[in-house]
Amino acid sequence: MTAAVPFGTRLADAMDAQGPLCVGIDPHPGLVAAWGLPDGVTGLREFALRTLEAVGPYAAAVKPQAAFYERWGSAGFAVLEEVIAASRAAGVLCIVDAKRGDIGSTMNGYADAFLGKESPLAGDCVTLSPFLGYGSLAPAIAEARATGRGVLVLALTSNPEGAEVQHARTATGASVAATIAAHAAADNEPDLAAGARLGTVGLVTGATIGAAATEVGADLAAVRGPLLAPGIGEQGGRPEDLRATFGDAVGAVLASASRSVLRAGPDAGALREAAKRLAGDLAAATGRG
Repeated sequence: MTAAVPFGTRLADAMDAQGPLCVGIDPHPGLVAAWGLPDGVTGLREFALRTLEAVGPYAAAVKPQAAFYERWGSAGFAVLEEVIAASRAAGVLCIVDAKRGDIGSTMNGYADAFLGKESPLAGDCVTLSPFLGYGSLAPAIAEARATGRGVLVLALTSNPEGAEVQHARTATGASVAATIAAHAAADNEPDLAAGARLGTVGLVTGATIGAAATEVGADLAAVRGPLLAPGIGEQGGRPEDLRATFGDAVGAVLASASRSVLRAGPDAGALREAAKRLAGDLAAATGRG
């Protein structure tokens, strides 16, 4: 990682070059078995590194989901560290999907673990949960900015349960999601003023949310940070729907797919072709093609 170049700029450059595809390196037990690999650390490592090698040239970023590594304890964490290091060596941006969120010294600890300069668990970016209050994320945002990394904050997720929190109204009358988006926009102002292409703080906004952003008053275009859009493929999200869903913010969208690409394995050529085809479809749908 080149800390002198902000994450938002590096991501925007990668999306221009490869298309706005993020491949989730998610070793679901069922997928590992379908690849003919054992459900254990050996299979985990083979699955993850084979995926990275195959899809890396066609993805703007990869996104290992920490839970699938954590289930194997310290040995699984070691594989996650190896995936992060291998991504860096290959020149592929790595988003660690850990969804951490806490307060005070605990949040400082998470910031050190997933964003710290010397941490082996620090990729280029980490996902965060703001539902203990957006202000609780301040240590992570500060650490990300200091190390040239980024954060992606949950805002409008595609799971139906999310609406009961994210669509709810705060004491000001604004929705929770709109409030998170407004805070992210404010936090990105220094990065953009310094010339970054996208800000340090992005949002997680599902590819399948439809008109939800408009309905809850979340101004995604004003964020001017990366918008990670999970749900392409297996969850029903389609490249051709992204422009309608994200409107003027579509240029900041990094669309994420995992199972729809990973099911092409274990053959490396099939994985490459699946990633290449989807990256092209996403580039065309978002105006990068």
